[in-house]
Amino acid sequence: MKSTLVRQDSDKLADVVVRGMQEKKAADIVVLNLKDLKNAVADYFIICSASSDTQIDAIARSVEEEVEKLTGQNPWQTEGRMNREWVLLDYVDVVVHVFLRDRRQFYALEELWGDAEITHVEEETAASVK
Repeated sequence: MKSTLVRQDSDKLADVVVRGMQEKKAADIVVLNLKDLKNAVADYFIICSASSDTQIDAIARSVEEEVEKLTGQNPWQTEGRMNREWVLLDYVDVVVHVFLRDRRQFYALEELWGDAEITHVEEETAASVK
């Protein structure tokens, strides 16, 4: 089991990732809490959808900028920037997935971790901004 400090850090990192996604209007943001699952590869998987390859890139960059600005961390590894259908940002304890809508449905990561605690992040609406 991980130390309490590391667990708190991953909680904060997950919040920052979600904010970065929201900055670029990511859709269907889902946070999978894997902390209590045996043999989980990370504390969190955070998944969102984008409507275009341009938006995928914008969301991924926004997440990287927010995380770097607030925590000083850079992703340990990134994948998928060239094919622009699914970008993965690996922060070790938090793994970020930014999908085109149809690719997300195809891979169905939420179903792979069905026993995880799943939180659906409410989309910010124009009414809440007024």
